[in-house]
Amino acid sequence: MKNIGDKVDDLLGLDAEGREVRLSDYPGRRVALYFYPKDLTSGCTAQACSLREGYQELLDAGVQVIGCSVDPQASHQKLAEKNSLPFPLISDTDHRLVEEFGVWGEKSMYGRKYMGTFRTTFIISPEGIVEQIITPKQVKTKIHAQQILNAVETK
Repeated sequence: MKNIGDKVDDLLGLDAEGREVRLSDYPGRRVALYFYPKDLTSGCTAQACSLREGYQELLDAGVQVIGCSVDPQASHQKLAEKNSLPFPLISDTDHRLVEEFGVWGEKSMYGRKYMGTFRTTFIISPEGIVEQIITPKQVKTKIHAQQILNAVETK
């Protein structure tokens, strides 16, 4: 599990088009790496749209947004196209990132237990160090862009 102060590897993964996504692609910027459970669901779409609406403000604040879920690239492409998302979505089908960051685990819905991704955002410094973590209990999907802005303004 990644904690505040931990170093993050440069290579994060592959985006919806199969291109490598690296922290070094965004020199001098913080990266808001947000993990979400599933493409094209109401909560995840609300979160992505909040980030789309606040994207320019986030860029102006020196923050690059990158989303990540265990869904395949084709699913990410549908989400991105349907909602005009301007930021990359990493397809973590091998679960490398979700496990490395500690956001994969047992969840429960309507009494049924299953494995899934905990909605979590990591703010990573330009030097590749985790600065802040917005935990699953803290994430508010409809205002997530503002939550990230508030987090980086307090740094």
